[in-house]
Amino acid sequence: MDYRGGRIRRKIYFGTAILMLGLVLGMRCAQLPTGCGEETTTGIPQDSWLQVDGGQALEEGTKLVCLTFDDGPSATTTQVLDILKEEQLPATFFVIATGYNDEYLPLVRQAREAGHQIALHSASHEYREIYASPAAYWEDIDLLRERLSPYVDPDGLTYLRFPGGSTNTVSRKYGGAGIMKELKAQAEEKGYQWVDWNVCGEDAAGEKLSPGEIFKNVVKSTNGQSVCVVLLHDSATTSTTPEALPDIIGWYKEQGYEFCTVEQLYEK
Repeated sequence: MDYRGGRIRRKIYFGTAILMLGLVLGMRCAQLPTGCGEETTTGIPQDSWLQVDGGQALEEGTKLVCLTFDDGPSATTTQVLDILKEEQLPATFFVIATGYNDEYLPLVRQAREAGHQIALHSASHEYREIYASPAAYWEDIDLLRERLSPYVDPDGLTYLRFPGGSTNTVSRKYGGAGIMKELKAQAEEKGYQWVDWNVCGEDAAGEKLSPGEIFKNVVKSTNGQSVCVVLLHDSATTSTTPEALPDIIGWYKEQGYEFCTVEQLYEK
């Protein structure tokens, strides 16, 4: 599959403000969309920017979009993969392995072989458990890596997304007010790149949305940004997301965006 890798290979990295806030943003600031959960995100990005080639601004007119999918694999993942194959586009999957989705874990290998990026999300996705302490969080990640090992080399999984995002507030209930700051520092010490989002389809916000509503949420929260990391879900409960995906992809193409994985946004 040709993902126009040659056009994406330019060295891209994010400024310190983005790394600190955990928000992958384009040239302007944007508030996280309401519904990506009020209980899990705090604050708005400040002074965020994208830089390339040692501090030069991103080439004028260049627009990049990463489609990211959380909470799979599930039956929904198969539909997502089929659409991405038809469109010849890459995506990034932040996966879980709860024990309830074991039958779908082979899809991780299928996605990787198709050229998509596999990244870490959580084994249990239970906030009460994973955010009880920093040690509990890393035990969860170790378990996730173990469960994924039959399908993908866990040593190659160096990107992760914290459940609820890096600025979530729900973790305070269990691990205290400083737990996310500590986890972000530990992640970087361990060699992980943690990734949030700056565009949200709100497809897992609670009430099941129609494909049209998901599409409108993506368009609204894109809001002219030059670099978009789009939060969608391929869980068993987000069955309308694949129906929205062709329109989302078509709209970004019409707006002149290039598609890439999250990994291609960062300098390795």
